[in-house]
Amino acid sequence: MKKTLTLDSIDPIEIFGPGNKILEEFCSYFPGMKVAARGNEIHLDGKAEEIKEFEERFSELVKRRHHKLSLTVFDVEDIFDGESSPELFKQSGDAIIVHSTDGKPIKARNKTQQEMVKAYFTNDLMFAVGPAGTGKTYVAIALAVRALKNREIKRIILTRPAVEAGERLGFLPGDLKDKLDPYLQPLYDALGDMIPPKRLQDFIADGTIQIAPLAYMRGRTLDMACVILDEAQNTNLAQLKMFLTRMGTSAKFIVTGDATQVDLPRREDSGLLKGISFLKDIKGISTIYFTNEDIVRHPLVTKIVKAFDKNKDSGE
Repeated sequence: MKKTLTLDSIDPIEIFGPGNKILEEFCSYFPGMKVAARGNEIHLDGKAEEIKEFEERFSELVKRRHHKLSLTVFDVEDIFDGESSPELFKQSGDAIIVHSTDGKPIKARNKTQQEMVKAYFTNDLMFAVGPAGTGKTYVAIALAVRALKNREIKRIILTRPAVEAGERLGFLPGDLKDKLDPYLQPLYDALGDMIPPKRLQDFIADGTIQIAPLAYMRGRTLDMACVILDEAQNTNLAQLKMFLTRMGTSAKFIVTGDATQVDLPRREDSGLLKGISFLKDIKGISTIYFTNEDIVRHPLVTKIVKAFDKNKDSGE
């Protein structure tokens, strides 16, 4: 289906932005559609339902311009992702957190994820603990992206301990960044689901989004940020304390981990569960526990985790 939209009462550059930057951001939410801007016309070629949504959302953008001196890419993001207020999350945890880059809503997929979402809005520090595949890290990153798009924070900081899971870091090719990036790739993958590629590159380039190994957190004070420590079962108590004491003003900290997948030389050195027990009675700190029943990956993952749990003593 093809359709042409015409801007009659407004200068196109006021909507498209310099170099069509705002229009490009808008179009990034419709990756399956062909869009061409010529003068005061926008030519659309795509599915009927996509074109209908494009018209509705674009109309919102034009209305927004009539109430503002100028538009920015953040106005585009607000139109697509800013619809869920904290109150909606507090009530049920079931509101849309953000939209993916292909326009699909990202929201909690089970009751435990809903509890995690609600806890984020009522606590400044949250632990999310449970087996692989339960969506702990993905939900945490979605909450961080939402907060950034709604300008509740100024930056997102994602970190992991660089601990080998049976491999040896030193034998990986390249410089230090090349060696560490494979450990951080799952974080890049999750961000890539939620932020268009060019926008994500810009955020990383200007430091709005930072992804770094845990050792790089030492000595920093992190204000106005959502900071996520992933794979926290591979930290010892000293490292966990170091991370948690980076918390600055107006910051949100989320710690995720799976206590059954410790890659440290000695499993008993893991500080995750010990740290949780130390902090359990402090107001403003919440711990969400996921189980095998919360796994949201391929159905076989649940069976695999259960099989390993059942036979873990004989496998060690």
